[in-house]
Amino acid sequence: MADRINHEKENLAKLDPQSWLIKDPNLQPDARELFEKYSKIPPDDVVRYITEVRDKAFKVFPYPCLGHWGFIELTTRQSPQFGEALERIKAGDKYLDIGCCVGQDIRKLTYEGAPSENMYGSDLRKEFMDIGYELFRDQDTLKATFIAADIFDPDSDLRSLDGKIDIVNAGSFFHLWEYDDQVKAAKRVVALLKPQPGSLIMGRQVGNVNAGASAKSNTSRFRHSPETWSTLWKRVGEETGTQWDVNAYFTEIDLSNRKGFNFTADTEGMRRLMFSVRRL
Repeated sequence: MADRINHEKENLAKLDPQSWLIKDPNLQPDARELFEKYSKIPPDDVVRYITEVRDKAFKVFPYPCLGHWGFIELTTRQSPQFGEALERIKAGDKYLDIGCCVGQDIRKLTYEGAPSENMYGSDLRKEFMDIGYELFRDQDTLKATFIAADIFDPDSDLRSLDGKIDIVNAGSFFHLWEYDDQVKAAKRVVALLKPQPGSLIMGRQVGNVNAGASAKSNTSRFRHSPETWSTLWKRVGEETGTQWDVNAYFTEIDLSNRKGFNFTADTEGMRRLMFSVRRL
């Protein structure tokens, strides 16, 4: 885990994180409701409070999703599988948010009625998960389990969840790596899921209408189209002896001019890719 953190720091030294820091949040009604009713932040204090905590998280590591407020978009709520996930967690299924950052989607599910004791979050940096408790003011009430882990470390604490998870949410996760590393990460996620039909991976990531590795990316991050995403999962299935039903599509959101994505890739043709991957 330390090696991967150091690698990210080396890449960061070549960039200008302040260039993708947006001062004011575009706070949508569902996010405002979460902060006011779940976190009990007075309405007049919400923007000031979440800005202060966001700035603290940005100092831990300046991911673009923090800089341009992507983490408060609660995009899991926009997933077609959100209702299914909510009902399955209520019925006892175990849910893991991999790459959870501050755990915003876990809080949204909790607010909607999902038992938090059935949920797990994992991120490379423990600091983000700790900041999540501060952001949502639920240190004494949330029963979710958070695990600091590197997805590529076979000996990480994620081993405790192997074969026990029903649903994995992977938001802004797989797109962090080049193609072969995405395959490795996907195979690790497969190991976390229960080996039975219906086990589900849901999520979204940055994609591109012209799929491929970015020429500008410091780490050759691969940007998928729906077709290449399906092809990746065919390979994962062949290498793990499993079969998967893959659904993937681009939303209408054009990310080509989104501030901050110069951190990871060429921006021309960039789109948001939504997906579900269900075990057969």
